[in-house]
Amino acid sequence: MRKFASIAAGLVALALPALAAAWPAAWTKPTEPYHVAGNIYYVGSEGLSAYLISTSSGLILIDGGMPDGGADIIEANIRRLGFKAADVKILLNTHAHIDHAGGLAKLKADTGAKLYASGGDRKALEQGRHIGDNENGEVSFPPVKVDRTVRDGDKIKLGETVLIAVLTPGHTPGCTTWTLAVNDKGRPLNAVFYGSTSVAGNALVGNKAYPRIVDDYRQSFTRLKATPADLFLPNHPEMADLAAKRGRALTPGSNPFVDPGEMSRYVARSEQEFQRELARQQGAAR
Repeated sequence: MRKFASIAAGLVALALPALAAAWPAAWTKPTEPYHVAGNIYYVGSEGLSAYLISTSSGLILIDGGMPDGGADIIEANIRRLGFKAADVKILLNTHAHIDHAGGLAKLKADTGAKLYASGGDRKALEQGRHIGDNENGEVSFPPVKVDRTVRDGDKIKLGETVLIAVLTPGHTPGCTTWTLAVNDKGRPLNAVFYGSTSVAGNALVGNKAYPRIVDDYRQSFTRLKATPADLFLPNHPEMADLAAKRGRALTPGSNPFVDPGEMSRYVARSEQEFQRELARQQGAAR
């Protein structure tokens, strides 16, 4: 988000079509849905991930894309995979930013699903704006009612499928990473739907709206280092080069999405970037 700081102060006043035009075109560009592993499918846009999880009792959907077209892309991809959007029973969110929460209100209305989200992000989702001082200003999105608040370690069960909430605040006060044990062709795997740990324009020094932001980031890095991940599934596909992996997946053989060391490498890089940005902001504040 930081690269878009020039649109900060007046952005919230823009109509949704104009707002969407300010962000990368890939975020609202349709792309082919595909199978990842086990009961996990990618149903997002070219630049914003959304994941569908099939169960014997319906579907679970993680994240909703942008407000202008994100829900339509996701629903179309669900149908293209042979599923029905009406079978989505649970909506989950990684964090309350426009690019991942913007389409949730429409998805909820279209599917009748219940939205589960962390207490730390509930206010932001229901008010339609992120919480915390950020150089991008106050970017709004359609508000959406949270039906159930989840805490750290809570289990979300549908059919035989169980997702576990791992609270990883910092990026937002309620940023949530979701974990899922899956079986892919007889192989047990740990899938991690990664919240986010980028600074993304957040004020790390003097953040009056979110004073414990630095401590939260640090605790989240510690938690994520201890979280096993065979499948690293981030909410921005380029973070794990998902498009290239999908291309390789079309060739019979091993599953290219499986890489037990990938998330730990990403977490290490992200923590280094956080430390550099914290040092920069601390220096600027002196």
